[in-house]
Amino acid sequence: MRVLRERIKDPERFPYNLAAVRNLDTLAFHPKVTFFVGENGTGKSTLLEALAVSVRLNPEGGSRNFNFATRRSHSPLDECLRVAKSLSSPRDCYFLRAETFYNVASEIERLDADPEGQLMVPEKLGPAYGDIPLHEQSHGESFFALFKHRFHPPGLYLLDEPESALSPSRQLEFLALLHRYCKQGSQFVIATHSPIIMAYPDACIHVLKEDGIRQVPYTETDHYLVTRGFLSSPNRSLKILLADDEDLFHGQE
Repeated sequence: MRVLRERIKDPERFPYNLAAVRNLDTLAFHPKVTFFVGENGTGKSTLLEALAVSVRLNPEGGSRNFNFATRRSHSPLDECLRVAKSLSSPRDCYFLRAETFYNVASEIERLDADPEGQLMVPEKLGPAYGDIPLHEQSHGESFFALFKHRFHPPGLYLLDEPESALSPSRQLEFLALLHRYCKQGSQFVIATHSPIIMAYPDACIHVLKEDGIRQVPYTETDHYLVTRGFLSSPNRSLKILLADDEDLFHGQE
């Protein structure tokens, strides 16, 4: 992916003023899994959204067959990107945006409820996500239904914070599915805060920081270091964080 600087009219305006964009020239993707990680506000979701729009996916999520907008709020960053593609096109493409997946589920219901066929949908979309309608499942179960039933390798899958509705055990199950799909020729680009998900070994991790983007090993990410430090001694970590209330820890060592 390359940023076309000549198309940026005002580099001081959002999203071009984000450090991740301001210092970006080209970004190489791993053939299987690429992770975008970093603190809130560093531009992970903005970059992933622009990538999704660049490959003709709906900015609120879904496959290339979705063309709806609950609120048109995506940035114009895609207009300044050039994405290099392989000679063979992926059989399937999908963009999961955690915060708007509810809207995708609602759009599926709307299209499937078209009694006269006026929306020109050849067949119902809901069954592709499993036997249970998405709105009749918990948020986490609807996410997992998407991963388990809807993805059809080989495909290109862009996932924005897929862990947001998944328990730790479901995140481990997601890793197993991820590995299966990668072995079948799929490619993933994932923005995540989850130290469980970003532990997938056949991947590259791009950390977005104030000074730009750099690739780091898993064990050098803040997510890994902070989580490991906390879990190795939660009481000590909490005592430091909550130092003004020692009574909470009376008798706990």
